[in-house]
Amino acid sequence: MKRVLFINSRRVDWPLGKLRIRAPLHGDPEDKQMESRELAIQDGQYRPLGASGISVSPLGTGTNRWRQGKNDESVFQAFHSLVDAGLNFFDTAEVYSFGKSELLLGACLKRESRPVVVATKFAPYRLLRSQFMKALDASLSRLGRQTVDLYYVHFPYSPLSIGTLTDLMAQAVAAGKVRAVGVSNFSAKQMREAAARLGHHGIPLAANQVRYNLWHRQPEWNGVLDACRELDVALVAYRPFERGRLVPVTIPGETSGSPSPTSGKGKMTSREEHIQETLLTIARQRGKSVSQVALNWLLCRDIHVIPIPGTTKASHAMENAGALGWQLSDDEFAAIDQASSFGNEVKQAQG
Repeated sequence: MKRVLFINSRRVDWPLGKLRIRAPLHGDPEDKQMESRELAIQDGQYRPLGASGISVSPLGTGTNRWRQGKNDESVFQAFHSLVDAGLNFFDTAEVYSFGKSELLLGACLKRESRPVVVATKFAPYRLLRSQFMKALDASLSRLGRQTVDLYYVHFPYSPLSIGTLTDLMAQAVAAGKVRAVGVSNFSAKQMREAAARLGHHGIPLAANQVRYNLWHRQPEWNGVLDACRELDVALVAYRPFERGRLVPVTIPGETSGSPSPTSGKGKMTSREEHIQETLLTIARQRGKSVSQVALNWLLCRDIHVIPIPGTTKASHAMENAGALGWQLSDDEFAAIDQASSFGNEVKQAQG
């Protein structure tokens, strides 16, 4: 019965606050000069990280391509523009660029006095419990912080049990080094196990970060989204563009041609073509980009969903921010839902 709930379009209404966006001046889209627009995210538009008491912007930012010493200036510009726009949620991990992502995010934080919410992850490949706190301390040092807002177990495959990992997380919370606890790439069953163990310590499970987008809708039928609703856990959606598969090479309004397959991804399946064509049609009608429409669909799917598109450039960051401040109509949401439906996804997997 729960699958029927998702096969039939489900859409949530969310407050349409104002945004303050710094957009590129006319001319080169990569121009570093930005002009301010009178837009700002209002309090009602922020989304909770479960029952943790922490609220974040409806969109976060993934930093897995941030690398200190490689793209510092571009990232500084993007970070500043995102905070200006009210997008206050930044996601990193100790394994991203071997710690250089955390280092670069830490450098950004030193330049910014306004509060932001930072999440990082523990890679649970270690054999010993004692290595957990050392890894956390190393992440905090790279970030330049004494406390991290959200600390994830990066994946469930570990020599340490889920119970042991969540107990270690609880110790970190008690030590004042972690505000909220999350998991990443956990199944619904694993989520429930982690949430129950954390509950023994009086700590809610704040988030499960999983791959979720129009091309990959498994969280809707594998029980993860259901579990997030049931347990009041945020579903933080990484790869919302499926590494570019959902975004056509052509830009809406610049050509009358059909969407092209993303470079290096091979020929698109009929399902991918249908998704792209539907997104492109709505984008042109709305005067939006395909990526903005794809993000808006995720935001409308459920209040628990918080997409975290990655970006290293201010222009891309502000394009992502443009997914806020408006909402797909019921018909538009349903058309996208149908184009990317489970039936098409299952047929593709079986075909």
